[in-house]
Amino acid sequence: MEDLKFDYIIVGAGTAGCLLANRLSTDVNKRVLLLEAGKRDNYPWIHIPVGYLYCIGNPRTDWLYSTEADPGLNGRALRYPRGKTLGGCSSINGMIYMRGQARDYEGWVAETDDNAWSWENVVPDFKAHEDHYRMDGGVDPVTGGNSRFSDMHGHGGEWRIEKQRLRWEILEAFADAAVQAGVRRTEDFNSGDNEGVGYFEVNQRSGLRWNASKAFLRPVRERPNLQILTEALVEHLIIERAADGNLFCAGVAVRSNGQTVEYRSRSEVVLSAGAIGSPHILQLSGIGPGALLNKHGVQVLRDMPGVGENLQDHLQIRTVYKVSGARTLNTLANSVFGKARIGLEYALRRTGPMSMSPSQLGAFTKSNPSRPHANLEYHVQPLSLDAFGEPLHGFPALTASVCNLNPTSRGSVHIRSGRAVDAPAIMPNYLSTDEDRMVAVESIRQVRRIASQPALAKYRPEEWKPGNQFQSDADLLKLAGDIASTIFHPTGTAKMGKQSDAMAVVDSRLRVFGINGLRVVDASVMPRIVSGNTNSPTLMIAEKAARFIAEDARNAART
Repeated sequence: MEDLKFDYIIVGAGTAGCLLANRLSTDVNKRVLLLEAGKRDNYPWIHIPVGYLYCIGNPRTDWLYSTEADPGLNGRALRYPRGKTLGGCSSINGMIYMRGQARDYEGWVAETDDNAWSWENVVPDFKAHEDHYRMDGGVDPVTGGNSRFSDMHGHGGEWRIEKQRLRWEILEAFADAAVQAGVRRTEDFNSGDNEGVGYFEVNQRSGLRWNASKAFLRPVRERPNLQILTEALVEHLIIERAADGNLFCAGVAVRSNGQTVEYRSRSEVVLSAGAIGSPHILQLSGIGPGALLNKHGVQVLRDMPGVGENLQDHLQIRTVYKVSGARTLNTLANSVFGKARIGLEYALRRTGPMSMSPSQLGAFTKSNPSRPHANLEYHVQPLSLDAFGEPLHGFPALTASVCNLNPTSRGSVHIRSGRAVDAPAIMPNYLSTDEDRMVAVESIRQVRRIASQPALAKYRPEEWKPGNQFQSDADLLKLAGDIASTIFHPTGTAKMGKQSDAMAVVDSRLRVFGINGLRVVDASVMPRIVSGNTNSPTLMIAEKAARFIAEDARNAART
């Protein structure tokens, strides 16, 4: 039975779980169990950057979730990819390295009354695992050794950050057009103010995807105190009542190899199953909105109305422009010769379209000048298609996707039954507020302003989607609902906050209120979504949480 007892049990070997397993297993006196419902990350398309096209929508690597039909999207349901393999979403995502804005974290301080989450105090947690290419030689080649960059970025950590290995003339022209429309250039999106236009930096190493499994698990897999189980589905947490009457998490029930096994924890269970998986497991375990649990026959152990609520996501509006006289991936990849050339370039040099992240050029700007800060993010691509995984269009084109960084719409994640194998009901409630609807309309108009600038004129951009015939606010809002899609950033469904906040699930040290020995460490704890991509902020959360856990263990040992 001792083989089934661990000091720390981590549920989910995604972005946060991999880092936690690495950090917590540094103490050789602590046994650590890392559980992953998916398989190992030995599927070849995980590691080739363009392989996200073959990982999203693939049961080998994706949970294959879908949303409910959403009124804000004119009744459409969306495919909702989540990574199901070692590395989690870092194995199938866009590889973009982005921290968000300093003001995001000051908002977290306001929600928690804990200055540990201030920008000043999260930067060291980003730097702790960072390995930035611009510091490889000791002197930043862009700034010539500017100390500001070295103050903000790290080197020698596990999380590799590199520049992209290709350039497209049409993207350079879009960047010039953005500048002409009033967007400044930037060399660093990650200094606390990401406003500007420039190329995204990516989590790659020498043209290969660098996921959390490679970064944090591979170097420590042989530690005798770390056990990693794949294809292990957590059915529920084991919640018991101590002699003093308080609830505590004693372990997890796991379905593996056709049988259910109970693993017990001596210290803590850490939920790192993501913004969909973590609230799902909590609800299956009797922790969540009482009425919802009763409806599905789950015994209510702790009525917590915030579990599964507060879902936030970045909704992107994909505008497509046909162009002339420009090299784009549509024309290059739609021929046998072009595909062969692409494959050969990648095989020989690890460059070219197969090394591409889904988006290459980025921009952060304001939806209108009255805004106090950048509230839009652009993902610009030298290609077009109807949706990820669909064929490229047969004409040369440019896609400029734009998303509202600070949505005010809130959705939910709810169990459909008391069985872990049944996917939860995901209702994002996109465009459900007046502000979000206004920003959607403003964002389409802003893309049009950029596309009309002289820098793009020689390519004769022609708006193909949504189409220039649509001009009124009502038309543009309807079209936003018709064409918008998730950018894969669900957050907030187990938000941290003060104990006085009835909707808060965890405290500022990520401990679940009212359940001893249980934490949540992933993007679900964000009280407000960050103003940018969410993968690297999730690593920062895990870095801080690992320190919290170690500190709390030391304090407990003293008492």
